[in-house]
Amino acid sequence: MNRNIYHTHQCRDLNKDLVGQTVTLSGWAATIRDHGGVLFMDLRDNTGIIQCVSNDDSIFRGLAKESVVRVTGKIRLRSADNYNEKLATGEIELLVEQLDLLSPSKHELPFEILSSRQTKEDVRLKYRYLDMRNPKVKENLLLRAEVLHFIRNKMYDMGFTEVQTPILTSSSPEGARDFVVPSRLYPGKFYALPQAPQIYKELLMVGGFEKYFQIAPCFRDEDARADRTLEFYQLDFEMSFVEEEDVLQVGEEFFYDTFSHFSKKKVSPRPFRRIEYRDAMELYGTDKPDLRNPLIIQDASTVLQNTRFRPFQKATVKVIVVDGIGQNPNSWFNEIVDYASSIGMPGIGYITLQADGSLKGPIDKFLTDEERQGLIQTFHMKPDSVMFFIASRNRQQAQKFAGQIRLELGRKCGLVDPDVLELCIIRDFPMFEWDEKEKKWDFCHNPFSLPHGGIEAYKTDDLSSILAYQYDFVCNGNEMASGAIRNHDLDSLAKGFEIVGYSREEVEERFRSIFTAFQYGCPPHGGMAPGIDRILMLIQDEPNLREVQAFPPNASGMDLMMGSPHELTEKQLKELKIHFDKEETDE
Repeated sequence: MNRNIYHTHQCRDLNKDLVGQTVTLSGWAATIRDHGGVLFMDLRDNTGIIQCVSNDDSIFRGLAKESVVRVTGKIRLRSADNYNEKLATGEIELLVEQLDLLSPSKHELPFEILSSRQTKEDVRLKYRYLDMRNPKVKENLLLRAEVLHFIRNKMYDMGFTEVQTPILTSSSPEGARDFVVPSRLYPGKFYALPQAPQIYKELLMVGGFEKYFQIAPCFRDEDARADRTLEFYQLDFEMSFVEEEDVLQVGEEFFYDTFSHFSKKKVSPRPFRRIEYRDAMELYGTDKPDLRNPLIIQDASTVLQNTRFRPFQKATVKVIVVDGIGQNPNSWFNEIVDYASSIGMPGIGYITLQADGSLKGPIDKFLTDEERQGLIQTFHMKPDSVMFFIASRNRQQAQKFAGQIRLELGRKCGLVDPDVLELCIIRDFPMFEWDEKEKKWDFCHNPFSLPHGGIEAYKTDDLSSILAYQYDFVCNGNEMASGAIRNHDLDSLAKGFEIVGYSREEVEERFRSIFTAFQYGCPPHGGMAPGIDRILMLIQDEPNLREVQAFPPNASGMDLMMGSPHELTEKQLKELKIHFDKEETDE
């Protein structure tokens, strides 16, 4: 017997088999309509919507939309011409006998619930509890719960042990800016929120937990963007006594099974394509390529090494050949030129191969006959093919610009299949990269990664040639996970940090836990961290992470609903021994 005074059923329970039965439902008055003496109300609960009807206008009198109500009445069939195929309960309705107002709502809402996603994001997030009533927003959050449940079961099935690591930890130079928390008991000292559980998971390997995982919150004090917020979640896992391929196979199984289970799109089969970092930069101009786009970047520097065209002289010249677009109007090509200008390129050249074998285009007059034939033959141009030129005296910049042009061409030419999830693995990242602004070497990826060849790799004059056992999983141009085989050799680990400017003493102090623990026996280990929010973004085709998080900050990092960040009281500041210079804070 159902003893719940608020409902005997929920909307998902209702169907035509219950016709004639009396039921009680509780939920929100989503809409109220008066059709000439017959009043209709759509009642929405957590499971769906049912149309309620009454001939007694006193039942709904004064009721505002989004009020919380309890209704009791009989289920009856709707006439066939009044079926609502958009609702699971579209064949039936509830003839209301009694309505109880449990909690009234204001008559004026900040936005209409069903159109909340067309409202300014700041308004949506300020009233997020109303926004959540939108079926699409609710669907995203319910799916998040299902995905997390699936992931946990998956990891348990693969033999991993779930362990929670601390939220309050110490600051460490891991690449991003830390969020810090002042300590009341230790004035002048601070905790930090973890950018990731990097050190803890390595210590778990030292502690003998051979296969660890958790759904870990991560915090990074960085500017927000579409695929990054101040707080996000990742599946963090680590394994002992493994080589790179062991970790990659776990990652492949995780991504394939998760996407196949929840997405309606075609998922690329296992094993995923493996691409070396340097090849990715050469072929796609990025370390997170969208492989749905069939266009590739090629290098024309050798063919044009003796060119008289000044912009190509002493430059890296990249080309992209697109077949079948030579007849497009000039306005189409002008849009490409405008796009190139918008991303900071000084210009972009292009030539078209005509049916008679000749070339036409803005830069054709600057080419010699030998160069024309060299371009046509080397890059297999066909009649009506167009070759786009991207040049820079900085190789990395040429790659970057070419990558952006490749994406734009793929978009404009309709080459990207929206119904595919194309995964790949980028591996063998450089251990270091040169920071031109700071005039120093820095880590390219994870500082705790094992370099190819171990400590012997550092015996070179060319630091850019050192590769690391680092890898990213990429899907449709999105970085979905990063990982590495860790460096469990203390001397090699310290040497890497010394190259980027830390003395061994500094490193041992900043990473005291690792440098102490590794002295008691550390197994070879490695792992990775798939991004939960990004996985949900791709499954749901959402434009940013905030659409799949329950209470996200806005794009400026503010929580408009809770009013954070906000000032502390004088009492709180005094307890924390914190003093602000008023002139500095006013600035």
